[in-house]
Amino acid sequence: MKEYINNLFHFTSEDINLVLGYVAKIVVAILVVWVGLKIVKKLHQTTEKLMIKSGISDNIRPFLLNIIDISLKAVVFFIALSVMGADLSGLVALVAAIGFAVGMSLQGSLGNFASGLLILTLKPYKVGHWIQLGDKFGRVEEIAIFNTKVITPGKKVLIVPNSKITDDIVTNYSEKGIIRLEIDVHIPYESDWNKVKNILEETIYKVSGVLKQPPVEIGIADFDSHSLLVMVRPYVKPDDYWAVTFTAHEKIKEALYQHNIAVPYSEGIEYGKFGK
Repeated sequence: MKEYINNLFHFTSEDINLVLGYVAKIVVAILVVWVGLKIVKKLHQTTEKLMIKSGISDNIRPFLLNIIDISLKAVVFFIALSVMGADLSGLVALVAAIGFAVGMSLQGSLGNFASGLLILTLKPYKVGHWIQLGDKFGRVEEIAIFNTKVITPGKKVLIVPNSKITDDIVTNYSEKGIIRLEIDVHIPYESDWNKVKNILEETIYKVSGVLKQPPVEIGIADFDSHSLLVMVRPYVKPDDYWAVTFTAHEKIKEALYQHNIAVPYSEGIEYGKFGK
């Protein structure tokens, strides 16, 4: 027993060097982790300042910073494991396989995610803007990573995948701060054009919400088989679009009636003055 105990505590110089080597690797790995995390923290602060300075959206900045942090910390721990002598080839292959499998199963979601990054970075529209996506029109209420929420004038909520937005034409009615209304009026050929034009111009400027500048555009757009097609094009703020549209039509109808200007049917049957 005594001999066994003596052999148990008897280390050769080779054994001691081996232990010291492992201890040294562990100490170096700990130093790598400690220094690496300090560097990652400093890079986080610097990157955040650069993102704020470049105007990257508050919606996406924390997400991007988290991805950068996780990636850099993973690199630090991989380096530490490598310093300790760990064979990382199998682990790298496993991570790559998992990443590939997840990417294949989430192709649609990844497409929406990438599109969300583009939208939040390039900012083709912002929250509060009136936009048209295909045949859908509404006001942007929320821009998320995977989709955009749009509220229609009828208070319907549209949840639009971001990939559909970046793959199609987006009409932004709020980018310039003004929008032009398109109001069409049919009048008989025998009407006095200068008189009609003056009535329409005077009437449209009295509508609340119509801007003085740019000036209203009024002109004959086409010669139909039974009437003249007159276009009235006032400018308004995007938020006033529908209210001004309805009011303008009402006021134009009243003005034509008051000045005894006949309005033709599209079939060409003229029913005379309003109210007759």
